[in-house]
This record gives sequence, C-alpha cells and structure tokens, in this order.
Amino acid sequence: MAIQQILTRHTASISDLKKNPMGIVSEGTEQEGAIAILNRNEPVFYCVNPRLFAVIQEILEDKELGELATQRLATLDPVEVRLDDL
Repeated sequence: MAIQQILTRHTASISDLKKNPMGIVSEGTEQEGAIAILNRNEPVFYCVNPRLFAVIQEILEDKELGELATQRLATLDPVEVRLDDL
C-alpha cells in the first residue's frame, strides 16, 4: 500500500459524506476552502468551495496565458522602442 499525503487539515470519511453531504462539505470547506474525502484512511478526492475553485481557475488561466505569451514571444522578431516614441 502506497502512502499518500493528505493536502488539507480537514478530512471526512466517504461514509460521513454519504450520511450528510452538505454538512460535511460546508463545514469542512468553511475555513481553508477544501476538505479531503477519505476511503479506508486514504484520500480519494478533495471538495473545494466555490471561492477557492475560482482562485484555482484564475491561477490556471494566468499560467496558460503566460505560456502562450512566452511561445508567441519566441516566434517574434523583437523591435526596439523608446518610451518617448510611444
């Protein structure tokens, strides 16, 4: 059995999640924004609140746009411009 790191402070079992899904998710994500759901003491998935999900999406979009800009810059011939000319 491989050892897996749990990346949140809050955890709940999958059985608890089945019994009270909204309570577990809202209570578990209230402080940090995420809760690990465990099956036999191993994380099987993470639940995140909408606020944290939006932050994650923003970070991923920024990374994607940064990579796109880097690719485009690599294919362009640089043009020297003075700020006074703008």
